[in-house]
Amino acid sequence: MTNFIGLDLGTSGLKAVIVDSDETVLAAVTVPLDTSRPRPGWSEQDPASWNAAMLRALDELRAAHPESMRQVRAIGLSGQMHASLLLDAAARPLGPAILWNDGRAREEAAELEALGGAMAASLGVPAMPGFTAPKLMWLRRHQPSLMDAARHLLLPKDFIRLELSGELATDASDAAGTWLMDQSTRQWSAEAAAAAGIDMAILPPILEASAKAGRLRPALAARFGMEHDVVIAAGGGDTAVGGVGIGAVRDGDALVSLGTSGQFFLAASAHRPAPGAYVHAFAHALPATWYQMGAMLNGASVLGFVAGLLGERDVRVLLAEAEAAFNGPSSLIFLPYLAGERTPHNDPDARGVIFGLDGGTPRSSLVLAALEGVAFTIADCLDAVCSVARRPEQAGFIGGGARSLLWARILAAVLDMPIRLLESAEAGPAFGAARLARLAAGGDPETTLRQPRLKRLVEPERHLVEPYRERLAAFRALYQTVRPSFAGFAAARH
Repeated sequence: MTNFIGLDLGTSGLKAVIVDSDETVLAAVTVPLDTSRPRPGWSEQDPASWNAAMLRALDELRAAHPESMRQVRAIGLSGQMHASLLLDAAARPLGPAILWNDGRAREEAAELEALGGAMAASLGVPAMPGFTAPKLMWLRRHQPSLMDAARHLLLPKDFIRLELSGELATDASDAAGTWLMDQSTRQWSAEAAAAAGIDMAILPPILEASAKAGRLRPALAARFGMEHDVVIAAGGGDTAVGGVGIGAVRDGDALVSLGTSGQFFLAASAHRPAPGAYVHAFAHALPATWYQMGAMLNGASVLGFVAGLLGERDVRVLLAEAEAAFNGPSSLIFLPYLAGERTPHNDPDARGVIFGLDGGTPRSSLVLAALEGVAFTIADCLDAVCSVARRPEQAGFIGGGARSLLWARILAAVLDMPIRLLESAEAGPAFGAARLARLAAGGDPETTLRQPRLKRLVEPERHLVEPYRERLAAFRALYQTVRPSFAGFAAARH
């Protein structure tokens, strides 16, 4: 028996899975992570917590599944994109990692965006505050001593590989989200680095996600009970690796991913930028493959927010209530922009709005409105992507949100598109990372990259399609109505 481990470093937690050669998930564990928000619009994590979570996850897997761990041949990585983590000459962090949903670098992003469409096309999308390059510009202006001491830039999953293997590197799919990589050549862009004032010497080598990028340190192999020389795959950005996990690797393959954030993803055989629609046109986690994506800053985390608002610890209770009451659109409209938004608005100041409350509104209506609000943002992303690509016939559904059949039904009706629920979809990018591990260990791409078994095809329910089309129009009109107020409220917060 041969097994592979996939590690996915998300924002709310690190997930580890063991997958065997038949692609059965043998075990999974998730270790939660905390995010610090020291000022309005800021979002940071302690990189030491990432490695502590990784070690704890693998220790737990060894304790519960020692024989499965003994058969591990390779480890693959996936991680949240766009962060800024600077290391000193000894490869020690110089401070907290600034995350993808941090909005402090809005002025710097606007400066880079003003460089024009040709630059945005080369780099895949106009600059946005959450990307790495604007954040590094912000650090240069506000913490110049930190930038002077920086000798290495790493992305989150690459810091985990450094702990596992001692190697400094990244991959094309993760580098794609820095606003520093030419998407066509899949190499660092000297032009972008110069525009952002970044010394290219701090940028790590770029590998392909399925390439070998080191080997597990012997001491860690012993700690985790692994008997073999364990390969570490380069790994990739979470969205692209999620695509690998469900076989969305061929031109026109589509997926919806709902983790802390959300994405509508369409695989492509060439780099096809659409900067005017704020579509992300990035390198995929496989050689000579790209994708187009609508990126949302608010995904399944919106449901967690509502649960906290209602004082309910178990979101499954809320989902059950909403499903029992579901017979069409909620009486409320929920703009779910708790952390701003990217596609198609590029509006870091946008915030959440609940419209239509009255004294008799049940909490099930609020939960349903939250699910619908996220689905409506996915519809916005789909329209943006389809401005430059053919509309897909159906889409896979992955991430924590894929656990909810109700959410899948709403998505199918809002998008008017069949939604595929797949085996292993809940494992999301962690399962894709295990596939990358298998490729790095010499696995055959044809068999490794097939689509997982279909659990259920959720067809659009015809009696829901038109009501949701009307509600989507109302959702969009509400955003346009309140958008002018967001900037003023943001200024007051800051």
